[in-house]
Amino acid sequence: MAKRRPVIITCAITGAIHTPSMSPHLPATSDAIVASAVAAGRAGATILHLHARDDETGKPDQSVEGFANIVPAIRAQTDAILNLTTGGSPYMSVAERVRPAAHFAPELASLNMGSMNMGLFPMLARHPELGGWEKQHLEGSRDLVFRNSYQDIAHVLDACRDNGTRFEFECYDTSHLYNLAHFADQGAVEPPFFVQTVFGLLGGIGAHPDDIAHMRRTAVRLFGDDLVWSALGAGAHQMRVAATVAAAGGHVRVGLEDSLWAGPGQLATSNADQVRMATSLIEGLGGLVSSADEARALLKLQTQKAFA
Repeated sequence: MAKRRPVIITCAITGAIHTPSMSPHLPATSDAIVASAVAAGRAGATILHLHARDDETGKPDQSVEGFANIVPAIRAQTDAILNLTTGGSPYMSVAERVRPAAHFAPELASLNMGSMNMGLFPMLARHPELGGWEKQHLEGSRDLVFRNSYQDIAHVLDACRDNGTRFEFECYDTSHLYNLAHFADQGAVEPPFFVQTVFGLLGGIGAHPDDIAHMRRTAVRLFGDDLVWSALGAGAHQMRVAATVAAAGGHVRVGLEDSLWAGPGQLATSNADQVRMATSLIEGLGGLVSSADEARALLKLQTQKAFA
């Protein structure tokens, strides 16, 4: 009898793209982020991808203090793998973005593998009510390059190297896969390569099935058996991409960072709901959701250090 394939579900809890006024369900304070992350873990998420926010304004907060408000509390309540962002916000410097991962030494951290235009401004048409920093956050992206130079990438790798932290390599286009291959060829990163391909964000590759197939084909050619492939779809693409990728043998990422929606015109009420939707997809395709320990073995994560 064939074994059911374990599929990793990453849940991205809040991110730095959406703003609090877009949805009452977006966790935008430390307490809300903790509660939502713990609920997502209990719903079955294997990995929790974490950003922090300012408790007063809801702005992205990449300070060590901001993460200190969420990381220990989440860690105490779930065995899910914690994945700390080094992407932060595209408006931040790499030195600012890497501080939480360098300080907390998580099992896993995200790493953006190339610079790109990041167009958030189309969301203004759907949210004309936004004002203040929220409007500027979107409007400013008309002239925004999310910088992830080779020097920036090397800086993140060096800052986390002694911690034993491994990486989720976020690739928004084909060139980012080649950038990862470059660092692998230089011996700067070691397999397995947990590659998170990102589809449907303006400035990156689209979310057509041909785009997904192209990125998968390229990643397989570059990394072969060292590849652990996952993907996310932005906005309305989220569950379509998840279904396509899970059917093709990949792992999936969901969460309110990537999409505020549960269906056409229907806001998702929680991260846990999106995890349950992904679980239904995976099980319907004959798979099962990977446990955290199964993922730790697959990704060769080191024994977690105590968070400071």
